[in-house]
This record gives sequence, structure tokens and C-alpha cells, in this order.
Amino acid sequence: MSFVEVFLLAVSLCFDTLAVSLVGGACMGRLTFGKVAKILLFMALFQGGFTFIGWALGASVEQYISRFDHWVAFGLLAFIGGKMIVDAFSAQKEEKPVDLLSTGKLIIASAATSIDALAVGISLAMVGTGIGRMAYYCAVIATVTAIAAAIGLLGGDRIARRIGRGINLIGGLILIGIGFKILVEHLFF
Repeated sequence: MSFVEVFLLAVSLCFDTLAVSLVGGACMGRLTFGKVAKILLFMALFQGGFTFIGWALGASVEQYISRFDHWVAFGLLAFIGGKMIVDAFSAQKEEKPVDLLSTGKLIIASAATSIDALAVGISLAMVGTGIGRMAYYCAVIATVTAIAAAIGLLGGDRIARRIGRGINLIGGLILIGIGFKILVEHLFF
């Protein structure tokens, strides 16, 4: 994948992180550098780590499904993207304040916003991504996630009111597009 594709993948994965950070930023009041750094570190490490764990799981079964791995990658990305699109159009629920200053709640929020990264990691293993490229992809994903969390925390409710649930639509379309590209490349090239 090119840097642009990796960057778009990372951006699409961090929309949940952005949403949680937006709510958290709006609810937590004044944040110090140390508090922001802790939140960014957790969010970034979970997102990059879950991607790597997914890759490791996928790589362990790759030899058994190499003839249809492109369909698996497409299916996983299309499923995740489709879910994000459905969420964008579903009725809005009343958001509860997010307390990201509690380590326990921060771990839960970080893991919950990184589940999609696990499936993406599996998809990357299915298309034969090596460990060196995977480390690079995880670093880009972690960095973009940290930036998204910082934007969310510092932007708070101003950004949330402007973008709203449309961020899920954008992320879903990007993931489906990347899945479609993988499928086309393996079927025709």
C-alpha cells in the first residue's frame, strides 16, 4: 500500500477515537498536558497494538486460506465499513459523558475504539503484508490515532456539533473502498 492508502486506512480507523475524544473533551473541562498525553498514549497504543494483534492472528492462518484471502479481506473491510455507514444513519442515542481521566475507563474506551483495527490487521495478513510493512502501518495508525484524539480532546463540542455522525459515513466509505481495491488487485492483476 502507498503512504496515502495507509494514511486513509489510519484515518478511517480513528473515527471512533475522534468521537470518544470529542465527547470526552467536551465533558472533562480543562486538561493539562499530562492528562492529554496519557489519553493520547492509550488510544494510540491500543489502535496500533490491536492492528498488529489482528495481523499476527491472520498470519497464523494465512497458509490455509491463501486462495480466497482477498475475499476475506474485502469481506472484513466491507463489513466494518458497512457497520460504520449504518451507524451514521441510525437514530442518535443520548451520549453519556466520557471520563477518560479514569485509567479503567480509558482502557475500556481505548479497547472499544480499537476493535475495528483488529479486523483490519487480519485483513492485512490475508494480503501477505510482511512484518516490516506491518510495523510501519501500525506506527502510522498509532500516530494518526493520537492526532485524532488530540483534535477531539482540544476541539471538544465545537467540532462534534459541526461534523456529527458524518464521520462514521466517511470512515465506512474509505474502508469499503480499500477493501474493493484489494479485491480488484487480486482478481485482475
